Amino acid sequence: MTTTSQGVGFRSERGPILIALMLATGLVAIDSTIVATAVPSIVRDVGGFSSFPWLFSAYLLAQAVSVPIYGKLSDMAGRKPIILAGIGLFLLGSVLCGIAWSMPSLIAFRALQGLGAGAVLPVSITIAGDIYSLEERAKVQGYLASVWAVSSVVGPSLGGIFASLGLWRGIFLVNVPLCLLAGWMLLRTLHENVERAKHRVDFAGAALLAVSLGLLILGALQGGQAWEWNSPASIGVFAVGGVLLALFLLVERRAAEPVLPSWVVSRRLLGTTALVSFGVGAVLIGLTSFVPTFLEGALSSSPLVAGLALAALTVGWPISASQAGRLYLRIGFKATALIGVSVTVAGLLVLALTATVPNVASVAGSCFVVGLGLGLVATPTLIAAQSSVPWNERGVVTSTNMFARSIGSALGVAVFGAVANAIYAGTPGGDSSGPAVVAASGAVFLAALVAGLVTVAAVLAMPAVRAGTSGGKGPDQVLADAEDSTQ
Repeated sequence: MTTTSQGVGFRSERGPILIALMLATGLVAIDSTIVATAVPSIVRDVGGFSSFPWLFSAYLLAQAVSVPIYGKLSDMAGRKPIILAGIGLFLLGSVLCGIAWSMPSLIAFRALQGLGAGAVLPVSITIAGDIYSLEERAKVQGYLASVWAVSSVVGPSLGGIFASLGLWRGIFLVNVPLCLLAGWMLLRTLHENVERAKHRVDFAGAALLAVSLGLLILGALQGGQAWEWNSPASIGVFAVGGVLLALFLLVERRAAEPVLPSWVVSRRLLGTTALVSFGVGAVLIGLTSFVPTFLEGALSSSPLVAGLALAALTVGWPISASQAGRLYLRIGFKATALIGVSVTVAGLLVLALTATVPNVASVAGSCFVVGLGLGLVATPTLIAAQSSVPWNERGVVTSTNMFARSIGSALGVAVFGAVANAIYAGTPGGDSSGPAVVAASGAVFLAALVAGLVTVAAVLAMPAVRAGTSGGKGPDQVLADAEDSTQ
């Protein structure tokens, strides 16, 4: 598939595909925020209060472990069948969630939704990398990032409306028309020329990867929550996951077409951009998980006010992401990412320093600054990674980048949760005490700052490749040559 300069926007020739990609991205974005506000209504109807965190864990696990597999499959069979399959799974999971009769059934159907989301998000970004030129991709990423900004406001509001009307099942059934519309538009407008060849699907590697990473992420998510870190359950989960991961690495060395090739992390540009994405995931989860709790517990702010303060982060992100292209075309990917990560660290530093004197305006402002920084970090590093490989490797590279972000979020949840719980455990009143909430949130924001500083190191380790044209070569080929020269 080739990229041509036909303009970027809804009215351009590729506009219908962009709209379809935004709709598909919106499915995942809204679903990540709409469920939380309806949890009380769900529990009242189907019970299972002690199990409700699995509504989120099951979804996250299924999404995270399936991303690398879908990326490889999209390189083998093409993007279109994989994203349509993902939308179909998400649709089926949504319908089943809407008719769930118990908490266990709802959790199982949420996992099915997660399997669909694991294809939708990375393949959408990969398609954008296929059909848009290097110069256009940052602007397109701004369009896709804006979906998250809108969803951060629409999701909680819509979930609250359905919950207040006693119609919590509607939060899942609202996905049905969106899935059908996105699938129909992609089916009608996206056309691929995929070279048909016989492939040897690495089923053993895919199964080992999914199970091993599922267990390791499960251990990170539930450690200190469902069980103690040093409990037999925790040790057993990590031990089995580690053994299976080692077996996966052995299988991949012999596989004809490994699901996760070793070059994905051995190439300097790809390895460092994956580390950057890992840091972005950790910073994101630190703010999205604890900013609302901080404001509600320290200032007794309403969930709506706390949610809007956090939404400032997802407003800043698309603003800077849409402008990142102008920067990286002038000064290169690494320099642009360094500016972004510096802005991110500055926002996190202000947030950590002002945590002892909580204020909605300062928190929202800090989140906005962090969002501006992350837009200048995530977009150029992802596009640099995509542009350094040919079409038949772009799916694996994109999914690996997104997977690294998921792992960063999963480990971030575990680390930040452990930090907060340690403070709650040593404070009278625990998490119901305002001073304890302030202390715990401040510690988490400081930990997020550390994650930001680690991300600075990852950006500094990136090779200084530039986006440009030379000697009749396209920008992607020039970047690929530069990447080869750094190995």
